[in-house]
Amino acid sequence: MRKVILGLAVTLDGYIEGPNGEYDWCFTDQDYGLKEFYARIDAVFIGRKSYAIAQAYAAANDGQLVPGMPPVKEYVFSRTLTAVEGDAVLLSDNAMAEARKIKAQPGKDIWLYGGASLTDALMAEGLVDELWMSVHPILLGGGTPLFRTQDSRTPLTLLESKTYETGLVSLRYKIGDGKFGL
Repeated sequence: MRKVILGLAVTLDGYIEGPNGEYDWCFTDQDYGLKEFYARIDAVFIGRKSYAIAQAYAAANDGQLVPGMPPVKEYVFSRTLTAVEGDAVLLSDNAMAEARKIKAQPGKDIWLYGGASLTDALMAEGLVDELWMSVHPILLGGGTPLFRTQDSRTPLTLLESKTYETGLVSLRYKIGDGKFGL
């Protein structure tokens, strides 16, 4: 079965964007493992707001959602959109059931690209298998938090960590199997 991997940049104080939606704090000076990550995926789960931002970027950058990312199948989660661009698939009714079906299909892993509401929903449904966080050495002091209040604890198992000379720390965790109180 394919894995759903939440992969994104986060500040040390836990924000994925600033108070005005800005992400100008994200490092873009090197690859930070993206090329290797792109080889693992062939699909993207993306929420409405993140989709709009990605489409604006793609329009100005030869159709690429993210710099250097190869073409992938896009699944857009929205209750308000009525159409999406190109070959993207709009998921609105029974979106979590559809996500389960997509995850069960053959293929490479799926990148949970964002946003916060979609992340919350997929986490609550137990559909996220891995977290890949690029922790940036900055405290924003406010913005959109990576995780909102949850009903229970979620144990994690560290799969990989890598520190870069810029101070960015890449952390990859498997969801589940973690031990509390060690």
